[in-house]
Amino acid sequence: MSTPNPVVARPQRARVIAYVLAAVVVVVFTLIAFGLHGKTGDGPGYFQRGDQAAMIGLGLCAAAGILLMVRPKVVADEQGVRVRNIIGSYDLPWDAVRSVTFGRGAPWLTLDLQDDERVAVMAVQMADKDYAVKAARGLRALHTAALTPTVVE
Repeated sequence: MSTPNPVVARPQRARVIAYVLAAVVVVVFTLIAFGLHGKTGDGPGYFQRGDQAAMIGLGLCAAAGILLMVRPKVVADEQGVRVRNIIGSYDLPWDAVRSVTFGRGAPWLTLDLQDDERVAVMAVQMADKDYAVKAARGLRALHTAALTPTVVE
């Protein structure tokens, strides 16, 4: 019996949305920054160049936060699975995984571990439909192949 192909998956729809949204946020904050001039209101203060730079900096920080949504990735082969989520990573051998599940209504795939813990695999999202199904099937095939004893003749 041959070993299933390795699986590498990243969210598809969320990546596109995050890149577009990050660009929009930077543009909006930059436009707001260039609109900051003159008096700050009824008080004696005036907007300075530093205020404009700070507004652009805030836009860049917000964009960086949005781009964390493109970080999730899962890489699996016959030895195990490596999951990288928005915050945190897991490197698991297949014998630590009890099952690969895509629960009804769940936003992403989960790995049920032998110690009754669950690991979210945010790289395989329900919103990606066929891509997510293909990745889930690939992960299940690798899990099954890793746990099936090999017969030597």
